[in-house]
Amino acid sequence: MSEKKSILLSTAYFPPVQYLSKFLKYEKVYIEQNENFIKQTYRNRCKILAANGPVSLIVPAVKGRGSKIKIRNLEISYDTNWQRIHWRTIFSAYNSSPFFEFYRDDIYPFYEKRWKYLFDFNQAILETICDLTEIDFNVGLTEDFEKVPKNTMNFREAISPKKQTAKHDKVFHPQEYTQVFADKFGFVPNLSILDLLFNEGPNSYIILERSGIDTKN
Repeated sequence: MSEKKSILLSTAYFPPVQYLSKFLKYEKVYIEQNENFIKQTYRNRCKILAANGPVSLIVPAVKGRGSKIKIRNLEISYDTNWQRIHWRTIFSAYNSSPFFEFYRDDIYPFYEKRWKYLFDFNQAILETICDLTEIDFNVGLTEDFEKVPKNTMNFREAISPKKQTAKHDKVFHPQEYTQVFADKFGFVPNLSILDLLFNEGPNSYIILERSGIDTKN
């Protein structure tokens, strides 16, 4: 079996640990920009752990005339003050975490500035997260939806918040780390990178690396 040296992922809003672990396992990451928008996915939502359990934060999209809108052209809706709601939820969940104060000034601007396109918003978030976790940002964009780059693992639909659509990932083994509400819920795996970052800080890279180890090797 030939070794895949790169991986193709969908765009994602503060993606889960599984998503970021791929950046340490593959030489290059491609982000799909030509697919049609798919609802109820990590493309416009993330999951964090709050006082009452896991919470999904969803970025609303402007509704078009048709259901088929290319992800690259999908506009963010500001009909509701979702930025304020998301930040208040994040603040409430992680204000007492060890590294919230350390990283809050890097994260807050995403809830202050208005971005027109979801894809651009997500890319800016991804660049910031890679910088904060010291992950090499070796990212390319797809040229065409049907064209998967050579020697590339297609993971566009594999990482999903819905168990029925998520594919088994034999090389993802989430490593436990300290979480704010672990005493109430135990360890909750594969939350947004925000959860890992605020709880573990500089140790996030090591946890991502260990989460992506193939135990068969």
